[in-house]
Amino acid sequence: MGKVLLKVTGLTKKYGDKTVVNGISFEVNEGEIFGILGPNGAGKTTTLEMIEAIKEIDGGTAILDGINVAEEPTKIRQIIGVQPQSPAFQDKTRLTELLELFAAAYGERVDARKLLEDVDLLDKAKSYAEELSGGQKQRFSIAAALVHSPKIFFMDEPTTGLDPQARRNLWDLVQQIRDKGITIIMTTHYMEEAELLCDRVAIMDEGNIITIAPPKQLVKQLLARGFKKAQHVEQADLEDVFIDLTGKKLKD
Repeated sequence: MGKVLLKVTGLTKKYGDKTVVNGISFEVNEGEIFGILGPNGAGKTTTLEMIEAIKEIDGGTAILDGINVAEEPTKIRQIIGVQPQSPAFQDKTRLTELLELFAAAYGERVDARKLLEDVDLLDKAKSYAEELSGGQKQRFSIAAALVHSPKIFFMDEPTTGLDPQARRNLWDLVQQIRDKGITIIMTTHYMEEAELLCDRVAIMDEGNIITIAPPKQLVKQLLARGFKKAQHVEQADLEDVFIDLTGKKLKD
């Protein structure tokens, strides 16, 4: 694993008397996929939004690639990519034109067709965003977030609402992005997703980080504490049937 790309120390966010992020600290290494897991209301999205310089930091610090987020938010926005939970795009604008517009906002020029090819949407190059399915919109939002070759990519529950086929396609894409050298921080409430994709996970609840470790290590620690559950192993489940009958390689 590479150098520390993000160092968060004592990060805090309050709304009136309510503390939604309670002095959390963690580091993210260059080239890893780092997951933040937690129930709704745990503070996951608020944590990302502070690091992304979207929400004000009430306490503590976030240092990203040597830049203090609170002190130089404009610099931060130049080196990060952000995929929102619910992507929305300008109507009646073709996908290639949208990517060119996003790139121009960063002073960049891009090969829009190559970007669409990377997210398996080249056949939709002349389509409008409103014509895309849910999974296709998610993949397009990833292409849009990568137009300026960010150092770190933030994904907030990227597969929520997607069917199993679209979810697995997106998992493949996330791994391809990491393989290009882009560090990824993602929130999710799908445990299978975190186990498959993340090098390390932070488990968050009520604004606090409870533990940070690789998923397999956390499972081993639980078993070492004597945890047992009823064993009933199926050779396949309904999701496997769905993928088999509809074809994993068919795009949503």
